[in-house]
Amino acid sequence: MSNYSPLQNQKRVIVLGGGPNRIGQGIEFDYCCCHASFALKEEGYEAIMINSNPETVSTDFDTSDRLYFEPLTYEDVLHVVQKENPTGVIVQFGGQTPLNLSWRLDKAGVPILGTSVDSIDRAEDRKLFQVLLKKLKLTQPPNGTAISFIEAQKVAEEIGFPIIVRPSYVLGGRAMMIVYDDADLEEYMNKAVIASPERPILVDKFVEDAIEVDVDSVSDGKETVICGVMEHIEEAGIHSGDSACALPTFSLSKTMLDKIRKATHALAKELNVVGLMNIQYAVKGDILYVLEVNPRASRTVPFVSKATGIPWAKIATKVMIGKTLKELGIEKEVIPSYFSVKEAVFPFSRFPGVDPVLGPEMKSTGEVMGIDPDLGLAYMKAQIAAGQKLPMEGKIFISVDDKHKRSIVGFAKRIDTLGYKIVSTSGTADVLRKNSLEVEVVEKLGEGRPDILDLIKNNEIKLVINTPGDKKTKVDESKIRSEVIMRMIPIVTTLSGARATVNGLESFKKKGFSVKALQDYHV
Repeated sequence: MSNYSPLQNQKRVIVLGGGPNRIGQGIEFDYCCCHASFALKEEGYEAIMINSNPETVSTDFDTSDRLYFEPLTYEDVLHVVQKENPTGVIVQFGGQTPLNLSWRLDKAGVPILGTSVDSIDRAEDRKLFQVLLKKLKLTQPPNGTAISFIEAQKVAEEIGFPIIVRPSYVLGGRAMMIVYDDADLEEYMNKAVIASPERPILVDKFVEDAIEVDVDSVSDGKETVICGVMEHIEEAGIHSGDSACALPTFSLSKTMLDKIRKATHALAKELNVVGLMNIQYAVKGDILYVLEVNPRASRTVPFVSKATGIPWAKIATKVMIGKTLKELGIEKEVIPSYFSVKEAVFPFSRFPGVDPVLGPEMKSTGEVMGIDPDLGLAYMKAQIAAGQKLPMEGKIFISVDDKHKRSIVGFAKRIDTLGYKIVSTSGTADVLRKNSLEVEVVEKLGEGRPDILDLIKNNEIKLVINTPGDKKTKVDESKIRSEVIMRMIPIVTTLSGARATVNGLESFKKKGFSVKALQDYHV
């Protein structure tokens, strides 16, 4: 590297990687960085990568023209910029790490390619973002900011519990939590201020029982094309990185999809996006809430690229160096005729005693996908790829929170029709029996033997459907879920996940699997 003499007539672009992999920021951003490097070389540019993770493809010797194996810090990046004198620097593809450097790099005179730093700040800064949404007449959940418990309590009084609280400028839902009362809020604020000491804590009204939607789009500064609209299988409240999602959507009306597309185009235009943008929405009834706008590549880009057959990170790179979407042949949204389901992979089995319940703080360490013309089979394939070996027969344990007991009846009837035997504790069993279902009742922990843990240890239970209850039942439920994880028994902890699982089992029993190469779907 020290003997390198740059060609004077060749343009150079620096791509900032994501640094070390960790929960919330990992290999999906490395995918984007690699595709940026490949696209730059296709367009005759020298691709220069700054990244410090030996486990990634972006640090392979043949990915870029030159690699600087350096930390993603302001000083280190500036040294490389001074040495290379690039046409520009790409900050969109390495997740939150390079994005957090963009403001200081811009002030130092470093040319940032793509969406401007001012636009990034308008999307990241809570107050600027509120002004932006009001201008576009878009709705967001009632919210506020706080730097102390007293301030947070005041916001909570104004907007009402439940609320969702999180630090600003963090990725992966770090220190994010749904709070239902003042006691939990005080405990949270004491911890969260440590996680983000220089930034205010964001306080939002939590929209319960809402459908969450992820949208990726690409813009060239004038035109915007939607890469994909993904409907989450789990309801809002589960971190988007942990939730399964489907492309195309499966339950949203045409009217709501039109609203989503119109809002996406309006946001891209107002922010003058050049490159990729990700927006998270929540749909409750006929109201569309804007939850978050990220003017960068999101963790869904590799999934959407594989689902649609279009390398969106490459397209975004080429528009950042001056190409138009029309020149690249990207003029309209691609809506596949088949379903692609993304599922998260969790590390729970490696941590004895951990509770696998999902929430707003991201816990997954990987992703898989399943593809099929049938949504149920696509979901089933994704579950198998994620290590959830769903059973074809045997006993299924069902125990749900009181608020879910009415909804679980329909699923239980379908499970019974498919030939499975249902096992429940007394509360859930009572509801199911009143609805003409045959149920084997098992003792709760500490109330007699054999209890549910005995059945799990004896390998009698093949699948567990357990939605978390209140604080009184939390300890017992946690013990059950932990034992299930250690014994590699598939577990579902959300009602929407239970629905998708039953759909998958039904489809598989009726149709069986067909196998097809990814490329064959894109023909």
